[in-house]
Parts: sequence; C-alpha cells; structure tokens
Amino acid sequence: MTNKACAAFVFVMIHSALSYEANLGYNYPETKFYKQQLDHLNPTVDDTFEQRYLISDQYWNKKSGPILFYAGNEGDITVFCNNTGFMWDIAPKFGALVVFAEHRYYGESNPYPDVKLLPENVAKFGQFTIEQALADFADLIVHLKSTIQGAEHSPVIAFGGSYGGMLAAWLRRKYPHIVLGALAASAPVRYFPDYVECSAYNQVVTKDFFDTEFGQQCTENIRQSWSSIEDVASKPDGLRKLTDAFHLCEPLKSADALENWLSEAWSSLAMVNYPYPTSFLNPLPRWPVKATCEKLAKPKLSQDHLFEMIREGAGVFYNYSGQAKCFDVGAYSPGLDASFWNFQTCTEMVMPFCSNPDTDMFKPSKFSYDEYVKNCQKQFGTTPRRDWAVLQFGGDDWSDESNIIFSNGELDPWQVGGIFKSSSPTILTLFIENAAHHLDLRHKNLLDPISVRAARIQEIEAMAMWIMEHNLQQKDHKA
Repeated sequence: MTNKACAAFVFVMIHSALSYEANLGYNYPETKFYKQQLDHLNPTVDDTFEQRYLISDQYWNKKSGPILFYAGNEGDITVFCNNTGFMWDIAPKFGALVVFAEHRYYGESNPYPDVKLLPENVAKFGQFTIEQALADFADLIVHLKSTIQGAEHSPVIAFGGSYGGMLAAWLRRKYPHIVLGALAASAPVRYFPDYVECSAYNQVVTKDFFDTEFGQQCTENIRQSWSSIEDVASKPDGLRKLTDAFHLCEPLKSADALENWLSEAWSSLAMVNYPYPTSFLNPLPRWPVKATCEKLAKPKLSQDHLFEMIREGAGVFYNYSGQAKCFDVGAYSPGLDASFWNFQTCTEMVMPFCSNPDTDMFKPSKFSYDEYVKNCQKQFGTTPRRDWAVLQFGGDDWSDESNIIFSNGELDPWQVGGIFKSSSPTILTLFIENAAHHLDLRHKNLLDPISVRAARIQEIEAMAMWIMEHNLQQKDHKA
C-alpha cells in the first residue's frame, strides 16, 4: 500500500466514523462466560471461576477487522458497555468484533459470590489483584482468537476509561504480543504516592465549581458548610438536627458520615460534568456542576438556609430524578462496588487524597500513610503495598512503550494522575478542553464540545494506522 493509499485509508476511517450521528442501532452483545484460572501465577492452584464477557460480531469483517476489547472496571460490565458508545460508533467502519470483559470479583465474575469481604475471609481474596485481572484479559483474548473463525490474526485494541483505562494501558505494556494498542481514557496511571500532590484532585474539583456562573458564592457556601456541620454536631441533639436538616433516611451516627457523603457528591459531579443529561453514576442533568451551583448561588442568610442549599445541591447528584423521599448517606451509585474498590486501594492501589483550605473547598484533611494502613487493617485485615503499583507497572515513564493513547479532560479531577507527555513517537497524549471523565469514550453527541470531536479524530487516526500497519505485516508474512 502506497503512502497516498495509506492516507486515503485513514481519511475514510475518520470520515466514516464521525460523519453520522451516534450508532444507536447496534444489537446488544451476547453474554458469555469463560472458565478462568483462579490463580494464573501459581501453577499449583487448579481452582477456576467463570468470567463474564459481552461480545458482538454484528459489524465484524472476518478478513481484516480488529477486535475492540474493553478492559472492565470496578463494577458490573454492563454499566461500562452501556456508557462506552465510542466503540460502537466506530465498530461498523473498522469492521470490528466488540468485546467487553468483566473484571474478576466484580459483577457476575466473582469466584466467591457468597463470601463477604471481611477480615476473617480475606484469604478468599488473595487473587483479587491487578496482575491476575490483566492475565484474565490476556487469556480471554487468546481464547477468542483461537476459537472464533477468522480471528486468529485479528489485531486487538484495548479500551478503558478511568481504572479501566489504567488496565488498558498496562495490558498493552504487559502483553504487547497480544494487544496491538490501547486507548486509555482518563487513566490516572501515576496517581500514587510521590507522584501526585494529595490535594491536587480536590483543587480541580474546586476549579470546576468556581468557574461556573455562580462559582464564587457556590464554593464559599460549600467551604462554610463544613464548620457549620461540625458546630451543630457538637451540640446536644445535634446529630438529630442534621438528620432532619438533610432529610436523611436513618439517624446520623457521626458528622463524618454526612461530610463524606457530601464530599462524594461534589467530587462525582465534577467527574461526570458532561454537556448533556446522563445516567452513568446517577441520573444527572447537562452540565451538572452548573446546575448544582445554581442551587448554591445565594449568600447564606442563616445556618438553616445554608443546610437547605447544601442539601438541594447534593440532591442534583443523589436525587435529580426526584424519586427519593429521603437520603441514604451510605448509598452511592448503582453498578459500581465501592467496597471491593476500597479493598483494591488497601492492597495495590494506594492513592493519596487530602484537602487544603488554601486551595480547595473541602473540609481540611491530611494524608497519613500510617492512618491509611490502620484503616485498611481494620476494614479488611490487609496492609497496603504503598509502592507496588509503580514498581509493577511503572509511574510516569512511558518512553519505551508504543501504540497507546492517553486522553485526559480539562474538567476531570483524575487528570492530575494522567500522562501528558512521552518521548515515544507512537504514544499519543491528548488534553481535551471542556471535557470531564473519559467523555471521549461516550457516544458522539450533538452537544459534544469541538475539542472532544477533534480528540476522537486523532484517536481514530492513530488506531487506523495501527491496524493498517498490522494488516500489511500480516500480508508480508503470508507472501
């Protein structure tokens, strides 16, 4: 294929993938299960479990089509399948086989579904590691390529957003002979101790709120809320008053529970601050941070009024549908298993968070690794390996890698742990203005910012080149 023909091929891929509205006519993929080794790293363990995956050959060109493989995150794989429309948008023009693989211990891929994640049961979770999950994905890909007619020589591109994006990048790095390339969207592969300032995440969240029309008053009210909550909680019958003020379903046991619930709302709103209504974490309006700050736009007239505004602001995240009659401070989002993710952060994924009153709007807090360890030991009976993720998968040095796209959104607080430069000529880093958490992985939408559309063009161009070069090499081998 000549250079001119190569350029034409890439142009056709880009034009075809972006010149029509979101591909919403695809058939929902078939659900299948693959028998996985419980322990890939210990040959003396013969136990297995059933790993769920979703697969669709609706658009697959068996002669030259790639396999688009989603590396599942910390939750039910159907959640990510339903919120990664970019793969479906490009599948017809790439002639791709589409696969969504579930992460072990999540969804229906739990080896011990009836065992609770408690300290006395921690031995059952010894294989709940990143290394084992990556080996699952690699083994599943090999299985698919060896059992599906026409797939033996199909190039594989890994996709993932957030933790899934980390896995996609690490999958390419760990198994380059199996995975041709990776699109790692909003992947905080360097969000570990000594690499990221612990308050950096909350600084971005605060900036997102501050930059709205009512941002200055909005962030000031949120700042004020912490001392007001502490003041009421310290008084006799204070927790009952807070329970009533925030319309909680159960009596509040501590101010910390309420404060953590509120912090989770502000952080999550920034993370999924999309330009159109979504239901990824919870049902939300377009630009939910703006909608929240509109609720918090007034200067406080009294403590009761402040609590009312804070409650309504948090309600944008927790009850935008209006169906909830009260708030459960223990609830978060359907489909994502917070307790299992917390276990991962108490083993291999030590991620430092803190807040600084001089730079963000959150309740002041410090990151203490000693306290972090004590909490993990109390909750799970585990001692986290502080530097293991960096030791095993590298931190911010990707200069020796190839065929990886790292995309990060300006509005996404996780961008502080992303990759923004690499000396490798085939590592593409994209900083997407006005974009939140892996917005580029969602279905194309008429309300997408121009920056997101431009990023997708670059992503398609890179993937098209990888696939074209792979197919040319295959032809040379056969010749």
